[in-house]
Amino acid sequence: MNCTNKQTHEAPEQVENPFGPLDIVYADADLVVIEKPAGLLVHRSYLARRERWFAMQMLRDQLGQHVFPVHRLDRPTSGLLLFALSAEVAAAIQNQFQAGQIRRSYHAVVRGYAPEQGRIDYPLKEELDKIADKQANQEKPAQTAITNFERLACVELPFQVSKKYPTTRYSLLKLQPETGRKHQLRRHLAHLRHPIVGDTRHGDGRHNVFFREHFQCHRLLLAATELRFIHPVTKKPVHLERAIPESFTRVFD
Repeated sequence: MNCTNKQTHEAPEQVENPFGPLDIVYADADLVVIEKPAGLLVHRSYLARRERWFAMQMLRDQLGQHVFPVHRLDRPTSGLLLFALSAEVAAAIQNQFQAGQIRRSYHAVVRGYAPEQGRIDYPLKEELDKIADKQANQEKPAQTAITNFERLACVELPFQVSKKYPTTRYSLLKLQPETGRKHQLRRHLAHLRHPIVGDTRHGDGRHNVFFREHFQCHRLLLAATELRFIHPVTKKPVHLERAIPESFTRVFD
């Protein structure tokens, strides 16, 4: 009696994209600007080998052509992210970034009553990863880092988050960095003793937990909301602006 072994080939499991289609804010023949969701990486990296979704690859598939990232946003930061559609345009935009000619604004919710306005001029040493940057110079001097800020709103809530105070206070800030160091805004606000809510690396864990439990807010409250630059091809000014996320303003409302 002959027996035949039947082999079945199951299709690979389809994993649903949790971010959905990317929101394209601006597009022309040379540039594309998206609103990156919080939690989405810009591109593949050694430290995120198990991740599946990246803004660069998602935008490439969405447009059907290659794209060139010209700057980055931290994974937990949402907001305006600029891509070029050619290597030449990418180089021109990157030159503008390096020359400090591109103006960016962010909004953030921070712990405490921050000053009404100010300028943080505090040099930062490069944050190196023990694995990915193990060959890098570990003794590089601190680099110039400057952030301007303005307080837009503040609130005091009748909840005791810290044992030291019976209530808790928060501020909504507009941030305008003059330099682009790694984690600059998060580190500068922590240096000012007004860490950004939701920052698990430089922030205050007690307030992060409070926002998760009381406001169901599980993200870093930092968003890139404005972008100004001169188009490298048309030479015309481009000004893009997005609304402050509702999750930021809920506590002040």
